[in-house]
Amino acid sequence: MSRLALDATALSQTVRDGETTVAAVAEAFLQRIETLEPDIHAFASFKPQQVRLHAAQNDGRGLLAGVPVGVKDIIDSADYPTQFFSPIYADHKPSRDAHVVTLLRQAGALIMGKTHTTEFAYMRTGPTRNPHDLERTPGSSSAGSAAGMAADFFAVALGTQTAGSLLKPAAYCGLFAFKPSFGLVSLEGIKPLAPSFDTVGWYGRSVRDLCLVGRVLIPGFKVPDIEQRPLRLGFYRTARWDQVAPDVASALEQAVEHLHGAGHQVSEVQLPDEFAGVFDDHLLINDCEGARSLAKEFQEHRKLLSPSILAMFDRAAATTWEQESAAKARLTALAPILNEICQPFDAMLGPCCGTVAPLYRDSAENTGPSDYIKFWGAFGWPQVNLPLPRAEGLLPIGLQLIGRFRNDAALLRVAERMTVDLLTYRGQ
Repeated sequence: MSRLALDATALSQTVRDGETTVAAVAEAFLQRIETLEPDIHAFASFKPQQVRLHAAQNDGRGLLAGVPVGVKDIIDSADYPTQFFSPIYADHKPSRDAHVVTLLRQAGALIMGKTHTTEFAYMRTGPTRNPHDLERTPGSSSAGSAAGMAADFFAVALGTQTAGSLLKPAAYCGLFAFKPSFGLVSLEGIKPLAPSFDTVGWYGRSVRDLCLVGRVLIPGFKVPDIEQRPLRLGFYRTARWDQVAPDVASALEQAVEHLHGAGHQVSEVQLPDEFAGVFDDHLLINDCEGARSLAKEFQEHRKLLSPSILAMFDRAAATTWEQESAAKARLTALAPILNEICQPFDAMLGPCCGTVAPLYRDSAENTGPSDYIKFWGAFGWPQVNLPLPRAEGLLPIGLQLIGRFRNDAALLRVAERMTVDLLTYRGQ
């Protein structure tokens, strides 16, 4: 089997077993990048000779021995600039790696380069295209990492999520993705946007890859076995189900029916009317915290900021401290209610995105809403995107899995079981 086709778990094992070398792995991926990167534009910074040098120095040991990794360009690395897709930080060179990058290197991973993001991980998009259709966007701020994964430029990639920036690109690009519980992974060396929501996450080629990276980035992380019984799953459409496109809604409903037919218990869940305000409260908090995070850039380089960033500042300026505090208080009050309602279930299911990937020309400032993702992120719960098997020629659609706060390991085990069952599903 081609090295490009192996998931990170198998690839690292072949390196540790001496069946291949880190240099050979690197060369296979570098050739792929050379062929497709001129069309995909996944990388903000990429140095092939540096990759080869680091591959030659890699001892081929560790959980991620020789595994090529893409790193989102808001995450610091000492050997590449961190530019945040902003002219303010052109060629900005950090003095050291972010904590998560250090952990990846210590585990034997090979950093392939920095991947394109949106401006300060907010709205204005970069040049990256979706490998499934070059006329379409790969998603929001983790777009370069997602597109690079879909194009087989690396076997694992780091992203971040504040609203929908990890799972949305995963849904658009057909990837496995994991956004851990809020606060579980270090944000040291990563520029903040909205500290109440900012979370590091990652892409893999399989659920077991998501688990493997979790063992590297979360000390003591272990995915336990669960009882071999039918899963208890809750399906929540959210108050904005009417905004889901018919083809996406049909695919999700068919997947839910398939899981039910496979023997799992799937129940529709309704939440009290108060939860309809979560979307707006998330946006309000995101705006206010984003304005504080970028206050220095706003004061010193206002003319170099995009209209979307400036609009965020306008909304924040029109929001009082009391309004922001009330929004945070509402989320705090709703959290135990949500936990109690979801307690009987092994995981919750829902839409990841309301549409397939939009056309690139329509998405320079808007890659589509993140409502179905940020609803759960507002409470800090762990989230997984499972790509639904699709007929050839159809654009990817993602099924979102959600676990209760800090039940990350159990959620990944549920995702692993569901993946097996969904392999027999074919979306129409």
